[in-house]
Amino acid sequence: MEPKFKSHRTLPVADIDITIDDKDKITMNNKSTFNPKKLHHKIKNKHPLTKKEKWIVVIEILIVLAAIAVVVFIFTRSTKLEKGTAQKTNKVVVVKPIVSRLTGLPVTAAQEALPVTGVMIENSDDARPQSGLSQAGVVYEALAEGGITRFLALFEDNTTSSIGPVRSARPYFIDWLLPYDAGYAHVGGSPTALSEIQSLNVKDLNQFYNSSAYQRISSRAAPHNVYTSTPSLLSLESSKGWTKSDFTGFPRKADSPNKAPNASKITLNIAGSDMNVQYQYNPTKNHYLRSEGGSPMIDAGNNQQISPKVVIAMVVPWTDGALDSSNAYYTVYSDVGSGTADIFQDGVVYPGTWTKTSQNSKIQFTNAAGVPIKLNAGQTWITALGESSEIIYQ
Repeated sequence: MEPKFKSHRTLPVADIDITIDDKDKITMNNKSTFNPKKLHHKIKNKHPLTKKEKWIVVIEILIVLAAIAVVVFIFTRSTKLEKGTAQKTNKVVVVKPIVSRLTGLPVTAAQEALPVTGVMIENSDDARPQSGLSQAGVVYEALAEGGITRFLALFEDNTTSSIGPVRSARPYFIDWLLPYDAGYAHVGGSPTALSEIQSLNVKDLNQFYNSSAYQRISSRAAPHNVYTSTPSLLSLESSKGWTKSDFTGFPRKADSPNKAPNASKITLNIAGSDMNVQYQYNPTKNHYLRSEGGSPMIDAGNNQQISPKVVIAMVVPWTDGALDSSNAYYTVYSDVGSGTADIFQDGVVYPGTWTKTSQNSKIQFTNAAGVPIKLNAGQTWITALGESSEIIYQ
């Protein structure tokens, strides 16, 4: 099929301007060069062309055909480039955010590469208010002895400048720490705990042998005055070659506040009135404001109330252990196994089961069908209680 051109369309090819009008008259650089109709009329009326005219016609036809071929090539290439550009411009590139394995929150690549560090934090009256707890990613809470609770706070940042008071290790906290491949900051420990730190190859950051990473503050009496920081602990871990943690965190999800909360107030009667915990659900921020002994639990480091996104109460049987070599009784938890658990998030409660198959395995929280329960991204606070009757909510 012959190419069709609109009337008086000018086609620029290199330095040649070719115009074809509605009478098929072809003009090159404003000079009439060839009129096919006139040629056809001359041939039809048997007017023979001279040899010179024949050569001129052949040359002009070749020039026109070459020009048309160049124009078609340029037009086709231009169209393809435009389509390609449009496709490239319209293509949406989705950048997958980096999230913390510990909390599920967005972090930088440098932050995600940091090792997890666990710190034992005291919870006696003399230790309150503690520092650093609001900045921890996951916190485990259980009794030490004498009806006083203690915390294992897990950190994966390099900015928490004050953490404490730091106290001694316990074996069940070691079991909860192991799956995170984390460093363990503590001041001494029970005989069983110290023995297991050695036998289980825990990344030990004991203050007894690493005093430069700790300091004693003057505003509190010993033994409630040992403090540290994540920069100090990370530096200590780096000096030992512990620069990363190989672990899998809890499955996480985005917030989905329930329009009809059924667990806005939670009470955990873990010990006496001074240790009992209350959580008040805040629907505006979709978190839980923590209180202890009837008073808000404040982080002395930033004056913020502790407010985890997820609260988990798991039933873990415990007993007062037998008198040990140091003439002391220590709480013994049956933390390897399984039991019931209530997961509080988004204003509602999700009844479930906790399972820990070995000392090194992580705890899993599953629903009645055995499917892992996804937790909201953010701080998760896990409390071990002896009986389900100690968990009250409304």
